[in-house]
Amino acid sequence: MAQAMMNGIIQSKLVNPEDIIASAKTEETLDYVKRNFEVNVTLDNNVVAQEADYLFLAVKPYYYSTVIEEIREYISEHTVVITIAAGVTIQSIEESFRRDVKVVRSMPNTPSLVGEGMTAYCINHHLSEEEAKYVHEIFASFGSVELVNESLMDAVPAISGSSPAYVYMFIEALADGGVKQGFTRKQAYTFAAQAVLGAAKMVLETGTHPAELKDNVCTPGGTTIAAVAELERNHFRAAILEAMESCTKKSVELANKK
Repeated sequence: MAQAMMNGIIQSKLVNPEDIIASAKTEETLDYVKRNFEVNVTLDNNVVAQEADYLFLAVKPYYYSTVIEEIREYISEHTVVITIAAGVTIQSIEESFRRDVKVVRSMPNTPSLVGEGMTAYCINHHLSEEEAKYVHEIFASFGSVELVNESLMDAVPAISGSSPAYVYMFIEALADGGVKQGFTRKQAYTFAAQAVLGAAKMVLETGTHPAELKDNVCTPGGTTIAAVAELERNHFRAAILEAMESCTKKSVELANKK
């Protein structure tokens, strides 16, 4: 996720590579990051904590307390700390630092790598208006962004943070169906992925309700309505809703473990 965001930020030219510093646990990871993004790298988290004005904590939720314990004394009062992990609340970050700290809780997604990310975020009251505006610009540099109430953050993974995985599964299933009918694997993935991309753009750019767009494809007695009926018979929508419920439940569980 960190690499996806880094690539989006650099490609947008919001920040120059030489103004970014990243740390990681292994030389192998740092070599890859240095080679691909041409940013400054170090194995020392404290160096990053000292240097960064906007500090992204791009680690798994269960590592947050360990990393914060390590860097707590190295960040300045001006540092804006940005989390990108499910279940990590603003309150838990504030308590971990044991002092007033500027905190942004966010949930981006991996399409940020190609500038088509979707990020939800919320902030605590310590950020200035200028800092809050710049945080928004950072997220907007690699896709769409929405400022939301923190009460909604546990639901964000289900609808945008984790949902690319569902979509990839859908594309894979479409491609498998195409291969079954005789398309090459490459052709099948192209047809399937472009159809998903085009459908998403129709929703975003026309403002038309998805149900209406679906109805426009379903001619009476045609092939599409036959496929739609079969999806309904196999509980297509219900499966998605249940998956999202499970995702949200897990996010809440992670928050409660803090």
